[in-house]
Amino acid sequence: MTPELSRPIMVERIGAATRIEVEANESERAAVARRMGLHALPLLTCAFVLSRGQGPTVQAQGVLRARVVQTCVVTLEPFEAELDEAFAVRFVPEAALNDAVDIEEEDEIPYAGATIDLGEATSEQLALALDPFPRKPGAAFSEDEAEGPSGPFAALASRRRLS
Repeated sequence: MTPELSRPIMVERIGAATRIEVEANESERAAVARRMGLHALPLLTCAFVLSRGQGPTVQAQGVLRARVVQTCVVTLEPFEAELDEAFAVRFVPEAALNDAVDIEEEDEIPYAGATIDLGEATSEQLALALDPFPRKPGAAFSEDEAEGPSGPFAALASRRRLS
């Protein structure tokens, strides 16, 4: 399956400090927006600095820039937000992937064959940068909503008091 945003690069073409910019076009942004559940994705770019030491592992430093239109969890209205995230990852051949998870280490992205896909890495970094509970600036829950009864039977309890 080909990802919505694909920019394959041969590992053998990566030197000590290879700079590559990924910029999604309109159709790619629309496809990534659908995948991420966004209203729109007016901007998506990612600047990578790749380096390769000995062996097939590729170190990547990057800066993701995006403009996203999300749904506010408070008002349920769409709103635009800017993302500007720096990150570091390591591309590792699938066979050499480390099963042990160390939260202090850089994330590892497995690859097969002789290419890494910087487009898919850009999409993955966008997914990580998105706020899972986006709020429109200034949106807040009202006091009445915050203090009301909660739980699966709260609505039934309020109907019972009315009877």
